[in-house]
Amino acid sequence: MEQFSRSYEQYGINVAADGSVVCREWAPGAVEVYLTGDFNGWNKTQHAFKQGSFGKWDLIIPPNGDGNIPIAHGSIVKLNIKTKSGQFVERISPWIRYAIRPKNDPKNFTYDGIFWHPPPKEQYIFKHARPKRPEGLRIYEAHVGISSHEGKIASYNHFTDNVLPRIKRQGYNAVQLMAIMEHVYYASFGYQVTNFFAVSSRYGTPEEFKRLVDTAHGMGISVLLDVVHSHASKNVLDGINEFDGTNTCFFHDAGKGVHSLWDSRLFDYSKWEVLRFLLSDLRWFIEEYKVDGYRFDGVTSMLYHSHGIGHGFSGDYNEYFGLNTDTDSLVYMMLANHMLHSLYPDVMITIAEVRTRCCLSRFDTFVFTFCKVFFHQSCMSVSCFLVVPFSFCACLPVCLSMCMSAGFQVRVYL
Repeated sequence: MEQFSRSYEQYGINVAADGSVVCREWAPGAVEVYLTGDFNGWNKTQHAFKQGSFGKWDLIIPPNGDGNIPIAHGSIVKLNIKTKSGQFVERISPWIRYAIRPKNDPKNFTYDGIFWHPPPKEQYIFKHARPKRPEGLRIYEAHVGISSHEGKIASYNHFTDNVLPRIKRQGYNAVQLMAIMEHVYYASFGYQVTNFFAVSSRYGTPEEFKRLVDTAHGMGISVLLDVVHSHASKNVLDGINEFDGTNTCFFHDAGKGVHSLWDSRLFDYSKWEVLRFLLSDLRWFIEEYKVDGYRFDGVTSMLYHSHGIGHGFSGDYNEYFGLNTDTDSLVYMMLANHMLHSLYPDVMITIAEVRTRCCLSRFDTFVFTFCKVFFHQSCMSVSCFLVVPFSFCACLPVCLSMCMSAGFQVRVYL
């Protein structure tokens, strides 16, 4: 699990110690794969990947004659993929670490993948250690982009300099940030992720986000990210949908691979490479940006084949665990939680938010009881916020029995 979840060190575009660029992609449906971009004058077939086993493709570009890296920091890079139909399609690497909207074309909303490898003098150096996991969490939920009173998208630097001090003064010991992973559709509030390993360029650069996290740590504030591993944007040109030219690279096929209400793609958690991708995404933000934990979004959608759509929760055990349960996604969440708390036992915080509404009347829609359920199993600690209608709290014991049957000790705070 330690090496498996650090696959960002081999996949995507990386720089070796000798200055060469080492690339690896998983594209089982591809016939040919090439790297193109500013670095080679957009020659679409000059730098060809070699096909390996299990759908993997590898490429090594040696350093320049002077020993410098052959791809310039901040330059645009893309993959040119030949599909089984013989068509060539351009894609962004799913492991890309920065993506931006073209600056010189206001009518172009398709993001470009950026090779992000700043020279040492431009890299942010962390100054503060992570704070230890607090015994009592006081979480301030925030969105960087809407954190300013001005009519514009705020920046990481604005949040660092103006919002973090207020959060500290008000007595919070954790901040939960929405919409950090790159999302082309801003109105999605970050819940239609296109580039899972990239921080959103709307607010600034990866180095500026590192400064935000480091400054929070200096104030004794833990930083949690909303993580969306329940679904992904349907974008093809700047997302991971149809990455290898097929409909099933990272996702289920046909109706099972589409969320009908969110109009997004649904991961196939039974695939080894999907697990590699998602678990590595969690490790990446912890290792690269020093974040302290996650709030997992869309857990109800992950838990059930129905994704909670038209699914009543009246208290019957079979409504919570049965044939409708998506065991593949359940196993993924168990793996993710186990990995995070095993590797980072002193700092890690994981939160899952689940909403169930049982036989709601018009009044019940607005009256809720909020329950915090803390699961404990060895070093694992998941806080699960259950939102249930006030008049149907009888269904809570069924939820808890599921947790206890899985071997968790449960404490409930009403």
